[in-house]
Amino acid sequence: MTDGHRIVVLGAGYTGMFSAIRLAHRTRRTGVEITLVNPSGRFVERLRMHQIAARQELPHHRITDLLDGTGVRFVRGAATAIDPEARRVTVDGGTSLSYDTLVYALGSSTDTGTVPGAAAHAFTLNSPEVAGRLAARLTEVASAGGTVTVCGGGLTGIEAAAEIAEAHSGLHLTLISSEEPGSMMGDKARAYLHRALGRLGVTLVTGVRVAKVLPDAVELADGRTLRSDACLWTAGVKVPSLAAVAGIATDDRSLILTDATLRSVSHPRIHAVGDAAAVRLAYGQLHGSCQSGLPTAQYTADTIARLVRGESVEPFRFGYFHQPVSLGRRDAVIQFTKADSSPVGMRLTGRGAVWYKEFVSGSPLTTYRYSKRVNVSTIVSRGGRATREPVA
Repeated sequence: MTDGHRIVVLGAGYTGMFSAIRLAHRTRRTGVEITLVNPSGRFVERLRMHQIAARQELPHHRITDLLDGTGVRFVRGAATAIDPEARRVTVDGGTSLSYDTLVYALGSSTDTGTVPGAAAHAFTLNSPEVAGRLAARLTEVASAGGTVTVCGGGLTGIEAAAEIAEAHSGLHLTLISSEEPGSMMGDKARAYLHRALGRLGVTLVTGVRVAKVLPDAVELADGRTLRSDACLWTAGVKVPSLAAVAGIATDDRSLILTDATLRSVSHPRIHAVGDAAAVRLAYGQLHGSCQSGLPTAQYTADTIARLVRGESVEPFRFGYFHQPVSLGRRDAVIQFTKADSSPVGMRLTGRGAVWYKEFVSGSPLTTYRYSKRVNVSTIVSRGGRATREPVA
């Protein structure tokens, strides 16, 4: 039954890479054929893009090197169409891949399409190349004593603002956010975060949205205009429309709707993981993060391995346990949480938090390396009582 079973994994980000490598290990004696598809030959550490923007050199990880010894076939190209009825994926250049099981792991990117001027005049951290161009521009701005704006006060915006401010003492940096940065944290962790940003010279403009991005300024919804020699956009994310266009059931953001086993509710041969999946548990829908993404990949690889053997599977369970935030290279804050990501009293700051955050950021590559030989778990918490009851 399993001989020649074809599995195609779309996307070689954190979740797609883990899915492919773990699947290869879990199905190594079943005759399963696994193909991983990605537009770039480089594995991108999205958790570290702000470091590139701050002029730091990061290792170049080739996808083929990470897959070495797994037997996974790598196809470089972007998936342009899915035919779920024929079970076929079209890749740019005309390549057609047939599948028996599809893993949809296309992830997300920063959405610059909701505010006029953001796409034309703002940088993002969507790729090492764009982050590298931002780094060059920041060096120019800093040498002239110019002004930089970071739009978006989520974790990406906070980490980028701190990293850039620490690397460039000659520029004036403003973090603009509709909500208070660190609002998801407890009072003490949030206060620590704000003090750290203050020490780095970051100016906070909160409670207001950006209405327009200009070549040299940012217009706010309250009528103010802030000078901006360089703008970094981190507000909001989007996912590819590939699944929705193919007729696969999605929500209004094009995330694939999944059942309790992370399979498409309309096409059960399609498994969705990471940012491109709408995963609902009893406490609510998962938000895009590596913390939740890797467990969805682990669960999906194990589920597919069981299904091709004709075995039963249990529903997916996961609970959050921390919110790690770097504040430059020499400071960080870790807010520990309940399963639903709400904060608890425990937190970690300073050097211990720096070590903790670095361990978290580097753990995916370590996980991939060991997963070629053993089953490495990325699920720290299954949620306890918060996930024992099925979704209504």
